[in-house]
Amino acid sequence: MTFPQNTNFLRWLIIIASFIIISLILWNTYVFFQNFKAEERAKMDIWAKAQIEFQKSSLTENINPIISKIISSDSLNPKIVVYKDNRMSTVNIKGVRANDSLYLQQLVLKFENENTPIELSYIDPRTNQKVEVGTLYYGDSSVLNKLKYYPLALLLIILLFGAVVYFFYKSSKVASQNKLWSGMAKETAHQIGTPLSSLIGWAEILKSENVNPDYINEIEKDIERLQTITDRFSKIGSMPTLEKIDIVKTTAESYDYIKSRSSKHIDFEFNAPNTAINVNLNVQLYSWTIENLVKNAIDAMKGKGELKIEILPKGNLVHIRVSDTGKGMPKKLFYKIFDTGFTTKKRGWGLGLSLAKRIIEDYHKGKIKVLSSEIDKGTTIQISLKQL
Repeated sequence: MTFPQNTNFLRWLIIIASFIIISLILWNTYVFFQNFKAEERAKMDIWAKAQIEFQKSSLTENINPIISKIISSDSLNPKIVVYKDNRMSTVNIKGVRANDSLYLQQLVLKFENENTPIELSYIDPRTNQKVEVGTLYYGDSSVLNKLKYYPLALLLIILLFGAVVYFFYKSSKVASQNKLWSGMAKETAHQIGTPLSSLIGWAEILKSENVNPDYINEIEKDIERLQTITDRFSKIGSMPTLEKIDIVKTTAESYDYIKSRSSKHIDFEFNAPNTAINVNLNVQLYSWTIENLVKNAIDAMKGKGELKIEILPKGNLVHIRVSDTGKGMPKKLFYKIFDTGFTTKKRGWGLGLSLAKRIIEDYHKGKIKVLSSEIDKGTTIQISLKQL
């Protein structure tokens, strides 16, 4: 009892630890981004001061070589200086549109949203008056722009990794469940086999006791039925052998068996071609599917109504339709009813239609679906198999 609890605790521990690690990485990225942005701002302030000093030095024609070096240094940030006379000077803006004034105005607005513009002004030592040179607009460097998308890329990787882990866990769980159900089915077949052997022996004894042959005949039919059920359960979990079989004859046999053991308040109808239609089939599993569909239809009608089985060849396919006049279902349940464990009954495990889907689609490579259904009018389920 403690092992599942420990496993569950460990799973939550890993999830919480992963969340903490991811949060720390994202927070560290954010802090690094802000620090990097602050460094770029400091560099732009230095570059702006160098521009101002250059303007002041040009008045005296005594330009400091260090100032010239700072201005001409290859900064990664794109820059636009808008002077008071509306002239524009650009740095690190390349391409055929670098001289397009409309394009540059759009860049000015973009840079203004990215970073606060820096005013270029100084005090003229000759007149002691403030001289406004213009405004420096600058954008983020290519490195900073790439860094912006790093958290998104990290989150995407985490989501993809989480999806892979989830689907791996889900597929492992499904495989484990399938293995469990297969084991239970085989064990059920094994357990039925012991009393079944005794029943066969008792039937032989009854024959020698002058019992009414009709009674013995019915007993033998039920014994044969139990043998069929045992054979079906033994085939779950392993790939069954398919043979070239007339599906009309096989369906008719299943139909006759169910009809003879069903309520007299149900009106049965069977429509099929008079000619044989051969398909690759495992008789026991296919008959099990038909019986499951018919039993579900009878339950939906609460033991009273009309039930019809049709076989319709079309092209290289043959369609088998089971229709009832039961309670029907909404369209949103058309696919859900084939899920393992799903049931609308108060009693039931929700395995019948799930098994039917597995038998038809996994073993026979066919298709099974709800063809149509209306509330309080009935449902039609269709099986499609390839003709030979």
